[in-house]
Amino acid sequence: MIGKLERATGVAILVLAGISGVAPIAIALLFALRDPGSLGGSIELSGGLRWDNFARAWDLGGFGQSLLNSFVIVAIVVPLAATVSILNGYALGSLRVPGERWIFMGFLLGLMMPLEALVIPLFYTMRDLGLTNTWWSVALPLAALHLAFGTFWMRAALRSLPAGLVEAATMDGASSWQILWKVLVPSVRPAIVVLVLLMFMWTWNDFLLALVMLSSPSIRTAPLSLTQFQGQFSADFTLIAAGSILVALPVVALYAFLQREFIRGMLSGAIKE
Repeated sequence: MIGKLERATGVAILVLAGISGVAPIAIALLFALRDPGSLGGSIELSGGLRWDNFARAWDLGGFGQSLLNSFVIVAIVVPLAATVSILNGYALGSLRVPGERWIFMGFLLGLMMPLEALVIPLFYTMRDLGLTNTWWSVALPLAALHLAFGTFWMRAALRSLPAGLVEAATMDGASSWQILWKVLVPSVRPAIVVLVLLMFMWTWNDFLLALVMLSSPSIRTAPLSLTQFQGQFSADFTLIAAGSILVALPVVALYAFLQREFIRGMLSGAIKE
């Protein structure tokens, strides 16, 4: 039985957590809708709601091209990283390949490496390959970096399935390929949706790697377009807020579309060891 005090405490914590989650979005929206002539840190709406700020941010930031660039990079990274992660998870979680323990430890090591420590070696590698200032210079490193978490996630999800599932499919004459794509993948679909959504979000929001690899304005990604509103001695917070909302909209739309599968994947306890 849950007491009244415990219930009230739980509700209060949930309310505070909800407010802390919504407050940054509300503040960003207020900044985006204020008069462009307002002082830097002020959120006054004395001039009314300025919805045209979004149109100004779109034009000045060149978001038409930068959003297209981000979509292309995401279209390369997410299918590539998710597919290889599923294959890695299958090999390490179900097939138990020789040396599985040490290979998995290698992936865990990659999970702990910060991007800041890798970005300079990655830049020189991409430069030697002649890929800097292209979509591939961002997409290929990001796909490789996502593999550590993706392999960890899919290995755990596949190992959480009953062993009898694979044994029954094997007795029915299914090949390893058929067991993976016709039996295991449909069974862990919520975990795959969570993985895809996380990879989409991480790739879409990447700033550091794109900043280092992409120098041409025509190839920059959507988060990089926000630098258009930041000068050496000043910043237009109104357009930065409006641009930030434009950048965040695709992630919010995808989450809204997949929220049921995402919550199911998180609650199903995809990580079971």
